[in-house]
Amino acid sequence: MYYKRCLISVASRPVVKDKWKMKKWYDVVAPESFGGISLGTIPSDDPDKLIGRVLETTMYDLTGDITQVHVKLYFQIVKVEGDKAYTRFKGHELARDYMKSLVRRKSSKIQGIYNIQTKDGYILRITVVALTSYRCKTSQKKAISRIMREYVYQKASELNFNDLVQEILKGTISNEIAERARKIYPIRRVEVYKTKLLMIPSPEGPKPAVVISPIQLKKSIVK
Repeated sequence: MYYKRCLISVASRPVVKDKWKMKKWYDVVAPESFGGISLGTIPSDDPDKLIGRVLETTMYDLTGDITQVHVKLYFQIVKVEGDKAYTRFKGHELARDYMKSLVRRKSSKIQGIYNIQTKDGYILRITVVALTSYRCKTSQKKAISRIMREYVYQKASELNFNDLVQEILKGTISNEIAERARKIYPIRRVEVYKTKLLMIPSPEGPKPAVVISPIQLKKSIVK
């Protein structure tokens, strides 16, 4: 009798599904401007759950150049087709330890944060930092800051989004700002410390670069 009760008890237990076995692996792909290379794989039991996810990597991971290990890149998944998850460049940031290593005593730091618009209508926030060889005067700081501001606005208006991002990451923007600023005062280093995509073009005009998962959208409608 006891044996029969045990059999009934075991049979009545709900079947626990292995969530990992239910998940499928998706290949996360970088934008074409980054060569469309694989950024890695990510599991999910529903492709819609991947939309809006942000992945962090480094320039070193993409290029194999160890000198670029401090450059963090952020990519956001915008669509899933088949077993591939396609991304858009969301921004970049230099490692804090790297930036701290650049700061020297008895020198000046000039920082500017600008919202710029590219030739093809993308709007991004860019943070530029200039480090002088020696401590400079307030008037010289203002002159350097003006050079930084005028240059990034001009450059953005001449380039499309993908080309601007590549020039930032390759150091072209930093080098050209440093060259111009040296006419004012000795410059030790210029870095584009951070970028963040704010708006993307649309037929109705610029719209926020926000990617919402279809699942989250459904939940917000229900509420």
